[in-house]
Amino acid sequence: MEVVPALAEEAAAEAAGPSCLVQLPGEVLEYILLRWAEEGVFSPSRWPSLMKHYSPTDYVNWLEEYKVRQKAGLEARKIVASFSKRFFSEHVPCNGFSDIENLEGPEIFFEDELVCILNMEGRKALTWKYYAKKILYYLRQQKILNNLKAFLQQPDDYESYLEGAVYIDQYCNPLSDISLRDIQAQIHSIVELVCKTLRGINSRHPSLTFRAGESSMIMEIELQSQVLDAINYVLYDQLKFKGNRMDYYNALNLYMHQVLTRRTGIPISMSLLYLTIARQLGVPLEPVNFPSHFLLRWCQGAEGATLDIFDYIYIDAFGKGKQLTVKECEYLIGQHVTAALYGVVNVKKVLQRMVGNLLSLGKREGIDQSYQLLRDSLDLYLAMYPDQVQLLLLQARLYFHLGIWPEKVLDILQHIQTLDPGQHGAVGYLVQHTLEHIERKKEEVGVEVKLRSEEKHRDVCYSIGLVMKHKRYGYNCVIYGWDPTCMMGHEWIRNMNVHSLPHGHHQPFYNVLVEDGSCRYAAQENLEYNVEPQEISHPDVGRYFSEFTGTHYIPNAELEIRYPEDLEFVYETVQNIYSAKEDTAE
Repeated sequence: MEVVPALAEEAAAEAAGPSCLVQLPGEVLEYILLRWAEEGVFSPSRWPSLMKHYSPTDYVNWLEEYKVRQKAGLEARKIVASFSKRFFSEHVPCNGFSDIENLEGPEIFFEDELVCILNMEGRKALTWKYYAKKILYYLRQQKILNNLKAFLQQPDDYESYLEGAVYIDQYCNPLSDISLRDIQAQIHSIVELVCKTLRGINSRHPSLTFRAGESSMIMEIELQSQVLDAINYVLYDQLKFKGNRMDYYNALNLYMHQVLTRRTGIPISMSLLYLTIARQLGVPLEPVNFPSHFLLRWCQGAEGATLDIFDYIYIDAFGKGKQLTVKECEYLIGQHVTAALYGVVNVKKVLQRMVGNLLSLGKREGIDQSYQLLRDSLDLYLAMYPDQVQLLLLQARLYFHLGIWPEKVLDILQHIQTLDPGQHGAVGYLVQHTLEHIERKKEEVGVEVKLRSEEKHRDVCYSIGLVMKHKRYGYNCVIYGWDPTCMMGHEWIRNMNVHSLPHGHHQPFYNVLVEDGSCRYAAQENLEYNVEPQEISHPDVGRYFSEFTGTHYIPNAELEIRYPEDLEFVYETVQNIYSAKEDTAE
């Protein structure tokens, strides 16, 4: 049926809201949707996966598709809106995401709506963004983890090394748009540059006739050498890839999309890139799990002969593709190693080493109080090796330390006890204190409301939402809670040397979110107004505040319930600060 454009546009104008659109005839709706797509109404910020999810050649029942997508969007928003009230006082529990998991309809529709929320105007809807991010993080990580587990059951091939590395990248960066296809396309562009260089070395080289996706191998050493020379020129001289010696202990060095973007990495990530390029051009390099410095090996022996470690040249992709002998490998790390450590390793062992590196970096985290990298790397390691008792124990202790997921802690501890009864001491201690934590949560009743007008709060000078500066340490922060006097224990007061303050612990103390990502408890005498307030870049800002106005933060509904009189005081304070600034300027 042909739709008259004028009539369709008139119908669209009358159907002002999304719910009205579903009442239109399918042909009219299809025309409207296609026009909107052409005019950019379906922008990446609104329905990010629209063009990825649909093919121009596919037949789509637009009326039914719109109904399903619209319903999914409304349900997603309803759940996001409920999270603040349900989980304001605690970390979202493991079963807190069950509402999303149980929704009907394609998961991509829910993800689209969550991404749309994250793309809303920067300073507004902060609480919605906070919980949309948590939900999206969880959904994508669960999907990636399931894909990784299925991947590990498949037989190895050389492309598996890259695919496995991309899964690790995706899991640790679930909010980034990372795909194996995009990374392969970037590597293919490098391969094309290598072919251009190779053509100048040997215009009849067999690698130049390979088609994309072929797995042919070149057997002549001289021809292989020409490929490696071309790779070294393109990677290190032309594209300026290099090992990251200046910032070696940075997780970005292990994420393949970052290695390609920043053109730097550590031995294992640089080796995987080098290996993938070389194999696509017919050079059968193999990964070597060499201690302290991941390497590749290049066979120099005759096919079918019995080979030992001296029949290989070892390639240091971190060191600009330098070719090493066994002796030079040992010199590289400063120690003698057994022949077994020069052997080739499979995909799972390579991924184990990559995740092990991330795990070590996660343990080194100082400022990130959520320990996200440590949590992610533990998830990945235990997905590959689920019975690692020490890592299970570390995971249980981490969740216990963070005060999250007590029921999951008990499940982990039960699993540890089954695997290794000898851990009963550590397990018993954690079980006891986790059960006590659960009981305390059950005993909590009501919400503590703090009124500034009460006599016991007369010394409190500042309010939630004010952007402050620490007089001594100079950091910027926003207040999200206060106490009339210090409520920490004697040990904390002693360790923080609170008694050395002129007013000691008998003064108001404030819970603040700091711009470096930390949460602190600051004495009133150490804080002052920030007369030039800036947004505080802290991951938990949205948990407490709904908007940044440019001068202060507005508490969300749950925080305002707890401090119902603070917002009025904030307005008065901000007005006084700016009046004083104007008087000074005059």
